[in-house]
Amino acid sequence: MKIICIGRNYAKHIEELANEKPEHPVVFLKPDSAILPKKNPFFIPPFSNDVHYEVEVLIKINKVGKHIDSKFAHKYYDEVGLGIDFTARDIQQKCKEKGLPWEKAKAFDGSAIIGEFYTKQEFDLENLKFQLYKNEEIVQDGNTNAMLWKTDELISYVSQYFTLKKGDIIFTGTPKGVGPIAIGNKLEAFIENEKLLEVENLISESQIESELWRVSYSPYQDVQQLNERP
Repeated sequence: MKIICIGRNYAKHIEELANEKPEHPVVFLKPDSAILPKKNPFFIPPFSNDVHYEVEVLIKINKVGKHIDSKFAHKYYDEVGLGIDFTARDIQQKCKEKGLPWEKAKAFDGSAIIGEFYTKQEFDLENLKFQLYKNEEIVQDGNTNAMLWKTDELISYVSQYFTLKKGDIIFTGTPKGVGPIAIGNKLEAFIENEKLLEVENLISESQIESELWRVSYSPYQDVQQLNERP
């Protein structure tokens, strides 16, 4: 599976980071090693001093597709969820200044938090309210009606370049309100008042004390094995 992410899909988020509004969707990828195994704490990477949260609506692709017309795109997904795109903002800014790709800032281990998925019939995807709380205070309050490119348009656009396969996940963009995380923060994400994910126990490298804890963060472990751990 692959994780396809969309940047700059909410106008007010574009404004808060002083970016230019794109002519087409901004697309980047995360590897499967970016997925944080369920029930594991998020490990703040030692190479960044400014990691930000970005909550996003996710869609899960249910069959293979290529060059999908937007009017048929709704047939290629039936589940919706929430995720967090953790971003090393200081690294990203350096990359942007030099015209370099963002992978070091966006695709590092554990940078993709994926919550529970629900059938799309439970929600109005054109007017879907979602929120992120940090330490029980709301920090992002979004609605899909503010998307520059709607879900079906994104599927159609992305499928021009990548063959979509069953299990692929699309992060559809983040609304305004992104900000930094710190050790000990608790993040909770909601769709229409339904909690879909929670991230606790944000830790730093200095807190990793035992060899067993170090092994649990080995970048060479298979992501699927970590997900299957009790």
